[in-house]
Amino acid sequence: MQVLIDLHYFPNLEYFTVIAKADKVYIEKFENFQKQSFRNRCFIKTAQKVDRLTVPVEGANKGRPLRKVKIDHKDNFAIKHWRSIVTAYGRSPYFEYYEEEIKNVLTKKVDTLFELNMNLLASITKLLGIKTEIEITKTFEKETSDEILDLRNKITKTDSPTFTKQQAYIQVFGEQFDQNLSILDLLFCEGPNALHILKSNSSKLIER
Repeated sequence: MQVLIDLHYFPNLEYFTVIAKADKVYIEKFENFQKQSFRNRCFIKTAQKVDRLTVPVEGANKGRPLRKVKIDHKDNFAIKHWRSIVTAYGRSPYFEYYEEEIKNVLTKKVDTLFELNMNLLASITKLLGIKTEIEITKTFEKETSDEILDLRNKITKTDSPTFTKQQAYIQVFGEQFDQNLSILDLLFCEGPNALHILKSNSSKLIER
């Protein structure tokens, strides 16, 4: 199955369940940026709570093309995010196996949010062992052909995924399983088993 999907920052499990199950994924490059969306935020689990990480951006007014939205680097957000990630997952079973690559990609300075998110997506799909073909769109199409499933703006929730029944796994903190966090949670906690869990999840988005 081929799907068209928007680009997120450290996407959640629902997002990666789709990618793991699809044959080919088209990443939407020509949409407009949307505030308060997963395009520049993700959620991780800390000792105290589920915490939000947000990439600061410049001039991201409504109607501005996502591909042109620039990252605001003045407060060194990448270093702050990495410190939060280390605090949350530094003691997880597989953190040491993946930390170097993820840190390098996150802290490599790039101009746009789109470039950062694409770099992270490429890195994490490789670490997970996902073989799905991923391609960036060349133009904006309001509607897709019958061969491509349009999932743009379909994945919008964290704590209560609408379309995915997720297999629980042991998380670093707490006895209660918090579902649909950033893929970082699953990757650091389950390592090589993460892809199996993603493929075991059921998703109404693509299983029809």
